[in-house]
Amino acid sequence: MQVQERLMHLCELLHISLGPAVPVGVDVQVESLDAISEVDMDFTMTLYLRHYWKDERLSFRSNKNQSMTFDGRLVKKIWVPDMFFVHSKKSFTHDTTTDNVMLRVYPDGKVLYSLRVTVTAMCNMDLSRFPLDTQTCSLEIESYAYTDDDLMLYWKEGNRSLNTDERISLSQFLIQEFHTTTKLAFYSSTGWYNRLYINFTLRRHIFFFLLQTYFPATLMVMLSWVSFWIDRRAVPARVPLGITTVLTMSTIIAGVNASMPRVSYIKAVDIYLWVSFVFVFLSVIEYAAVNYLSTRQERKERKLREWLLCTCGIAHPDMMSATCSEMDVNTTGNYGMPEENGLKRDKMLVQMVMESDQVTGHVGSSAYGNVWIDTHAIDKYSRVIFPGSYILFNIIYWSIYS
Repeated sequence: MQVQERLMHLCELLHISLGPAVPVGVDVQVESLDAISEVDMDFTMTLYLRHYWKDERLSFRSNKNQSMTFDGRLVKKIWVPDMFFVHSKKSFTHDTTTDNVMLRVYPDGKVLYSLRVTVTAMCNMDLSRFPLDTQTCSLEIESYAYTDDDLMLYWKEGNRSLNTDERISLSQFLIQEFHTTTKLAFYSSTGWYNRLYINFTLRRHIFFFLLQTYFPATLMVMLSWVSFWIDRRAVPARVPLGITTVLTMSTIIAGVNASMPRVSYIKAVDIYLWVSFVFVFLSVIEYAAVNYLSTRQERKERKLREWLLCTCGIAHPDMMSATCSEMDVNTTGNYGMPEENGLKRDKMLVQMVMESDQVTGHVGSSAYGNVWIDTHAIDKYSRVIFPGSYILFNIIYWSIYS
């Protein structure tokens, strides 16, 4: 008997519970969801955490059956559940203007223990669909020392134990749902523990990213198509236009990645921006191909014109080059003119010379007309292929991710 009394006295001194597993009910009121960080993969929440249990040692007589309310000073003198937040990075109990802790004791020994806490906890986010993603985060509550044999932790009224302020809102997210769950957590060295979960689902607002990312990227791609309607000989106009759009797309991509964690997988926004970048880059390559083929064709036409002037001898004497006699027809190409006893080639030469300007020696408009059509065929096809391909990409992209 003396041993039992000494044990009870020791328990009271150490503020530990007596008897079998103590049932502790919990309810939570979320005051605010302050921040969601994709870079740090965490969220910050302020909440009222309330515990309910019964400790007969605290019962007292009351004629009116009224409870007694105390501040945080009494908490240090009685047993309270040792709750902590699993996977929390930092947390604190508010102390302005005094410690935000309340203890209410009822005559039959029932206890209500409430405190106001702000906690920053980890949230593992899957950003593969960013910014068209939906995230689910959890705040986990568990006893630090007492296993399920010592302390039975449960939600006091199921999902109704979780209350939220209707004014809670986030700039980037729409809060879709709050709900509670209960599971058992196992640690190999200490055993099984009851764990309570506050789960909430967030859906990201897309409008901000449409204005800041998608719309500018689309405009840059469309701006790169303007070069298809600019004269191929206007190099100072087409080259700066292509370089400007490429650099602008690089800036947009760098700006988006600067505010994102360095994940090892591709995000939805990465697909859109890099495909847009490829379209802009291909528009620059397209002009390089047009310019190269145009220059090559003009060089062949110039050599053919010089050879014609030397062969037919119709140019002015002072325009005759000393190398005319050394020119080989093979260097100019036959241009698909087979020779049959010299008759067909001579006829073709005479026809081209007749179209030449007798004074300047320049090839006539008919010859240059053929060059214009050939070198602009790529531009003409690009005016259709580039917009059509980009529209098709947008249809596929938005049908998958929206």
